[in-house]
Amino acid sequence: MENKPDLLQENIDLQKIVADKDDIISAQEKSLQSKEKRIRLLEEYILSLQQKQFGSSSEKQEVLQAELVFTEAEDTAEAEAPEQVDAFADDTVVVAEHKRKKKRASIPKELHRIEITHDLPEDQKCCPHDGSLLKPIGFESHEQLDIIPASVRVLHHKRLKYACPCCENYLVTAKKPAQPIEKSIASPGLLAHIATQKYVDAMPLYRQTDIFKRIGVEMDRTTLANWMIRCGNLVQPLINLLHERMLEQTILHADETRVQVLNETGRAAETQSFMWVLRSTQPTCAAVLYRYEPTRSGKVITELLRDFNGALMTDGYAAYNAPCEKKGITHLACWAHARRKFIEAQKIQAKGKTGKADQAIAFIQQLYGIEKAIKDKTPEEKYQLRQTQSLPVLQKIKVWLDKSLAHSPPQSLIGKALHYLHEQWPKLVRYVESGDYPIDNNAAENAIRPFVIGRKNWLFSTSPKGATASANLYSVIETAKANGLEPYGYLKTIFTELPNATSLEQIEALLPWNYKDGVS
Repeated sequence: MENKPDLLQENIDLQKIVADKDDIISAQEKSLQSKEKRIRLLEEYILSLQQKQFGSSSEKQEVLQAELVFTEAEDTAEAEAPEQVDAFADDTVVVAEHKRKKKRASIPKELHRIEITHDLPEDQKCCPHDGSLLKPIGFESHEQLDIIPASVRVLHHKRLKYACPCCENYLVTAKKPAQPIEKSIASPGLLAHIATQKYVDAMPLYRQTDIFKRIGVEMDRTTLANWMIRCGNLVQPLINLLHERMLEQTILHADETRVQVLNETGRAAETQSFMWVLRSTQPTCAAVLYRYEPTRSGKVITELLRDFNGALMTDGYAAYNAPCEKKGITHLACWAHARRKFIEAQKIQAKGKTGKADQAIAFIQQLYGIEKAIKDKTPEEKYQLRQTQSLPVLQKIKVWLDKSLAHSPPQSLIGKALHYLHEQWPKLVRYVESGDYPIDNNAAENAIRPFVIGRKNWLFSTSPKGATASANLYSVIETAKANGLEPYGYLKTIFTELPNATSLEQIEALLPWNYKDGVS
């Protein structure tokens, strides 16, 4: 009987030890699960980096996709696959064989032609059979495309002087038109050539100096840079007018990208600044406006948009939200950005495996398929077709999205894509509210691409003045291209005429859509 309390105490102690071990095991299991989750996310991150570094950057999807099969129970039971045309009708899809046509270089009919005649030597113009003189009966022709390398010439200006032969007290000198850079050796044509080489062909100024040297002209890179800054200042009145006209439009696209400026007051050389872009695609005002700013804050957007009260298409950058809400701007979001995140998740999937990324991409492809089919319709027709065709697809996507969010880790690529789609949803679906609204922000991305390509070559701007000048010149050039104008010819024209413009009407006449017929 005396041992019963001891046995009871031992039993209690054993139970406590077992409970402690269970707690330790449970904690270790939780720790292992957390580590396994962390490992999976890191592996996914590594795969994503490898794909970005070594994989294809194309976002194009196959026109015909195999039927989507989901292994997750919730997807099998609840997810509804999007309707596809033909691609999902049978297990086997036959794609018609086609041959790629070889493109042949053509010679424009409007080019100047120099005729070169090839004739027989005189001793071969007799018939070898009877000695008769041969008679011309026609010719065979062949055209070659030739090019004259860049050449330079000197424009020697003479200002004639006159004096009165009687009193000899009156002298007068003929006036010379104002020049883009007074007392400079640079003509409008030379400045247009340098600007075209840098801002259209992405050729840095130091490489241009090497090319000038090959044709016998010594140019200093600093001099060329100063010329471009002066040209950027010259076109500022045109830029101001361009900005005003864009703000009068009903739809604008906006985007931004980084730029490094070395000599900014109070900022380290490696600090990133930004190049902002506004794009208008409406026929009456096809325009591109670049703006250099040292910051990426919403204050820049507020200033850029000023009195604009139409619809603004952007990516998912949050700084656009507050200015749009404050100004009552209809804020549209980009489906191309949403799709891009699912494509990133799709690229790291194991071969042969399908999942939520494939489902999302297939849904979005349906939306783009509708847009392709209605692109030539009137805005009113587009609106009606979006209501009857696009809206039901959007409703399916929303149902699928709400069910998928709960089953995807937020830190994973597919989780990030789903949460981005969820956060942007109110702005993504807004494009069906009007036949004029775009489905994506590709217009702004295409407008900013020349700058991004150029940045790979020249890497940075030396000063804020240089960055501002680049923004102005990119604006002029990209707007000219958007209106079907040849950049060099248009630049030469405005560098010639803008210094002599003395009224708003004369400056307005130089806007690309007003000057299409006048560009030489």
